[in-house]
Amino acid sequence: MSLTQGLRRSLQLQPDALAVSFADRRRSFRQVGDRVGRFAAALQSLGMRPGDRVAMLALNSDRYLEYLMAVPWAAGVLNPCNIRWSPAELAYSLEDSQSSILIFDDTFAPVASALRTQCKTLRTVIYAGDGQAPAGVDHLERLIEDAQPVADAGCAGDDLAGIFYTGGTTGFPKGVMLSHDNLLWCGMTVLAARATDKDEILAYAPPMFHVAGFAAAQAFWLLGARHAIIPAYSPQALAACIARERATDVVMVPTMIQMLVNDPVASTQYDFSSLRRIIYAASPISETLLERAMALFPRVQFFQAYGMTESAGAVTILGPEHHGLEGRTRGKIRSAGQATFVATIKIIDQDGQEVPRGVVGEIAVKGPVVMLGYWNKPEETAAALHDGWLRTGDAAYMDADGFVYVVDRIKDMIITGGENVYSAEVENAIARHSAVAQCAVIGIPHESWGEAVHAFVVCKPGNTVTADEVTAHTRDLIAHFKCPRTIEFVDALPISGAGKVLKHKLREPYWRDRRAVN
Repeated sequence: MSLTQGLRRSLQLQPDALAVSFADRRRSFRQVGDRVGRFAAALQSLGMRPGDRVAMLALNSDRYLEYLMAVPWAAGVLNPCNIRWSPAELAYSLEDSQSSILIFDDTFAPVASALRTQCKTLRTVIYAGDGQAPAGVDHLERLIEDAQPVADAGCAGDDLAGIFYTGGTTGFPKGVMLSHDNLLWCGMTVLAARATDKDEILAYAPPMFHVAGFAAAQAFWLLGARHAIIPAYSPQALAACIARERATDVVMVPTMIQMLVNDPVASTQYDFSSLRRIIYAASPISETLLERAMALFPRVQFFQAYGMTESAGAVTILGPEHHGLEGRTRGKIRSAGQATFVATIKIIDQDGQEVPRGVVGEIAVKGPVVMLGYWNKPEETAAALHDGWLRTGDAAYMDADGFVYVVDRIKDMIITGGENVYSAEVENAIARHSAVAQCAVIGIPHESWGEAVHAFVVCKPGNTVTADEVTAHTRDLIAHFKCPRTIEFVDALPISGAGKVLKHKLREPYWRDRRAVN
């Protein structure tokens, strides 16, 4: 199957149905299909060859949705850039993937200008905003207008569809290689998890570079339903979109849910009567927050999804039947759900052997959603993939009914506000400060963000530095959401006999009285 399958199907079955709405623009599938064909032709005319990587650095928009179709239509490979990354991180991902084309909007015009001169692999930059293109830069709308549409290139199956960058345990981001089948099967998983209808409308809450929303987007393409887009998330922007467009579905991370239920205007002054389903994923959620959200939306079905970039999205789903009183009574609400119909899951020990039910081990996943590997990182790929099984790095146990309970993270990863933060990245940034001798970074409980980044710092003898100075230093090197929110200065870090920092001892005081959540 191909990423373009849903669009091609709708062009055949319902070309004049409304496909997308954004601001004051509304386009049918016929119009979107024509633009995608022209967009693809424009990319090819600019020298894009099959397999070339095309990056996009922009807020959500109808043009972003067209980019996600046009690049595979032209036989290219997607590289959706993380809009929260620092320029240094963006430059690394562009150079590492050898992206030859970068598409940007008004918000990122200054960054794009710097990246254009900094990244040697970039041959072309394209402006995809609503104003005037910067000097010497092609405007996407002009390129589309001047091009003649080309036929779909027909990429499908195991062909590489996109490189999705995630944090790196070695301090550098890793490009997760996902195929057409990976992404399509995950989209079909979303469809299979619930009843579907063509009259559904998806309101985009996550940024479009994020895999959390990608599977839902693919599901809605396959369904032939409509996409309602807002540039970036805010509680009132999402609430207004749902009310205006009569949206039926939305994908959110718990931080977004928390902001929505806490906003006195968004939670009370808008019409949510069209909303049927909320899928939440990518971060721990407290039972208290979930209860508040369910009280705010009593007629809405709630789904929890657990997955990762390496699995193209969800590999377990906890359906609405387990969010009610019975599910809470049976304790299933504390689980991440059961394996989807396209994922096989087992809990394994260090030797890769499956452990008995109820015993904690590492989650391993197999199926058509598992990534092809990490771009240009054969050692990391070999460590993650074993005989087709993806070792997730997440510790969990499985009960007698096949429900998976995530209890800890084997990898030193922090999930804050739905974003993954690898401690090594933050530690590398802190360690560059001239006054720092040693440091260690962990996640600590945070009511709004799920986890917050907390750093332990040991100063060099005779040196002093303030917490504000350390944080300011890291802001020049990594994205702001990765920077430590709190810093604790200590005389020494706990070290094992092998010379490793004992992070479980650092975590213990903060998590001692907290029940582990998934």
